[in-house]
Amino acid sequence: MIRVRSSVVALATLFALGTGTTPLCAQTPPVAGTQPVRPPTPKGPTPAAPIAPATTKPGTPPAAPTSDRAVLQAAIDKLGKLDYQTRAEASATLRRAPAAAVVPMLVEAARRHADGYVRFRALVLLSGFNDPKTRPVFLDALADENDRLREVAYAYVEDHPDPALAPKLLQALDREQAEFVRPSLIHAIAAHGADPKVQAVLRREVMRGVDFFRSAVIEALGAHKAAYALDDLAKIAQLEGPLQDDAVRAIGLIGDKRGLPTLVAVQRAGSRELQPTVAAAICGLGSNCDGHARFVKESLEFAANNLGYQELARSSATALADLSAIGRAEALPALFALGMPANDPVRAPIALATGRAVMRNPGQLLAIVPDLPRQGATLLLRDAFDMLEEDYAEERFFATVRRQYWEASPEAPVRAAAQVLITALEF
Repeated sequence: MIRVRSSVVALATLFALGTGTTPLCAQTPPVAGTQPVRPPTPKGPTPAAPIAPATTKPGTPPAAPTSDRAVLQAAIDKLGKLDYQTRAEASATLRRAPAAAVVPMLVEAARRHADGYVRFRALVLLSGFNDPKTRPVFLDALADENDRLREVAYAYVEDHPDPALAPKLLQALDREQAEFVRPSLIHAIAAHGADPKVQAVLRREVMRGVDFFRSAVIEALGAHKAAYALDDLAKIAQLEGPLQDDAVRAIGLIGDKRGLPTLVAVQRAGSRELQPTVAAAICGLGSNCDGHARFVKESLEFAANNLGYQELARSSATALADLSAIGRAEALPALFALGMPANDPVRAPIALATGRAVMRNPGQLLAIVPDLPRQGATLLLRDAFDMLEEDYAEERFFATVRRQYWEASPEAPVRAAAQVLITALEF
């Protein structure tokens, strides 16, 4: 479950309160339906030059790859420093080290380092090496007293499901109450959805408890295409409230056409701000996808160019990220095109949606990087990664980009694109 840094949430909330809901212009947003209406939209700025391979790196360049044990140990110890740049440079040094040298040291640090935050960061960095010998470290961390380590361990299990772990995960659900750990546990459980006991527990959990935890269950059901929970999600989707858009999104991500009548009913009765979410979900079910995808993009264009539509901007940007997740190739370029020139308060939700989209599918980002303006694209990505508080997902993103860099031939466009991302995000 992707989380947002609390300081950014507070700032975004202040922006939203400052703009209110009263439109500051005479234009009206697009209307949802089978034939979306194109709103009059002010022209944006002239596109900048296409992105090119990086030649220099801002800040202090990371050290060259090293196997020196003293250097690597010093870098591990710096993972817990308060200064962000120091931590970032230490992480870069460890990522670039030969696996044979650094993995055993990270394993030791994750298990026994005196600094609990260093243990957490060491475990996160281990996830980027894809070394099967590290699996026991993650499994042991499932029962660790350190909340951060458990969160990473649950995320690892979600990515590497094992039916034999399902009973242990279900038992943990009865005692795991940490606010930002329980959602990761729920996602790990949902990854084992073939188990009838898992299905029964998640159907129970989605209908009870506080909304924050129910929202995590709904998100997990959508992410893991839990068609077994479709009837429960349909009930939630038809009730106005904070969980309605979560349930609509989950139905769209599951992709089961049995959910279409529910979505059509919600589309007819739903609020203006809910319409992009519904449109993306209907597209996920394969119904009039071109028209609904166009409507979502035009909704975000309208909100980005007209003050007073902050909630519409949020829902439209999230809907575009969902369209990217189901393979709509136009969705991610649209997020960049609208997010790069945007200012707050609409820039924040677009950046968040862009970050979510690229973490889900780094390959889509690498494909479009050569056609993006370098400065605008990298600044938007930096904003996204600064706001998102999802260390494990970020590390997996970094690992995927590095792997594609090394697998590509030196002259391949994907290699140049990967180098740009490595440079821009300093990993």
